[in-house]
Amino acid sequence: MNPVEEALKIKEQIIAWRRDFHMYPELKYEEERTSKIVEEHLKEWGYKIKRVGTGIIADIGEDDKRIALRADMDALPVQEENDVPYKSKVPGKMHACGHDAHTAMLLGAAKIIAEHEDKLQNGVRLIFQPAEEGGNGALNMIEAGALEGVDAIFGIHVWMDLPSGVFGIREGPVLAGAGTFSIKIKGKGGHGAAPHETVDPIPIAAQAILAFQTIVSRNLNPIETGVVSVCAVQGGTAFNVIPEEVEMKGTHRFFSEEVRKLIEIRMDEILRGLTSAHGATYELDIKELVPPTINHPRMTEFVRKVALKYDMRVGEVAKSMGAEDFAYYLQKVPGVFIQLGIRNERKGVIYPHHHPKFDVDEDVLHLGTALEIALAFEFSNL
Repeated sequence: MNPVEEALKIKEQIIAWRRDFHMYPELKYEEERTSKIVEEHLKEWGYKIKRVGTGIIADIGEDDKRIALRADMDALPVQEENDVPYKSKVPGKMHACGHDAHTAMLLGAAKIIAEHEDKLQNGVRLIFQPAEEGGNGALNMIEAGALEGVDAIFGIHVWMDLPSGVFGIREGPVLAGAGTFSIKIKGKGGHGAAPHETVDPIPIAAQAILAFQTIVSRNLNPIETGVVSVCAVQGGTAFNVIPEEVEMKGTHRFFSEEVRKLIEIRMDEILRGLTSAHGATYELDIKELVPPTINHPRMTEFVRKVALKYDMRVGEVAKSMGAEDFAYYLQKVPGVFIQLGIRNERKGVIYPHHHPKFDVDEDVLHLGTALEIALAFEFSNL
């Protein structure tokens, strides 16, 4: 069996599934329609199903060795601006990150794996996961047993930074860990004409925002990488009133636990020093979203060999400060997060993930299906 040839046979079906999911996007933990369609097909093809809310765990094949393949299903709260026949029919919701493609690709792989179950020499588990976009759906799937009895896990994400049809395979850190922070700087309000009678939180916030930029540029080893971004600031409502407090929100990104700790310690020290100097107070709340996504060396080499065996195009993908809850799976079992290039300037597929005009080059989706099939059937040789 040649996985590429098998996937090519159902290329139009994969595209049709993707377009259907695209027209009816569902946000995190709302994936009722999507998961129902997936479940109906999997049952028809003979998979053993376990529902986890709007998530699905599906098994096929009997053996002590088991590979897991994962696709995420949720959409984003984005109003689509593409003028295409399959444009989102749900106002304010859109598959702007390619999860519709991920679900369609894995559904295609599920179909072909089932058709050739007699050739399987290992077990295969499919994980159709909800709530990747800020919902940490991976954690819920893990808690429900998605990785029990699993020896390795693999996931594919369509990727705008790679040429269409090229698989990006990178050993080690590939996506950053991410955290969020919210800050309140509390001063003393008053009239804008009498600032000396107030403790103005606005210039303190402004100094803090600028000082945060020195964490990466002056506290981090230059060969390391990190990000501190203040993305929202709220303070005051009137042109002549100094407010009591200013609120800020943002995100920090890192590839190691040491960098995460450094960023968070320095943020606290900066706020403590600035507020103390001005007679204000502060509250800092930091939450970790996801750890870094780190690909296992041996599994990375396995993916590369399998892809090249079936003449698939392989390239090196750059590390990204984006984050993915697939990282939680990789903390438990070895595996690889794989990127499939979809950038096609001739077709106008050039807009970044989460953009209102994001789209995918559908002509290469069958390649994602093919690689998933190949991994499933070659895993027994690992």
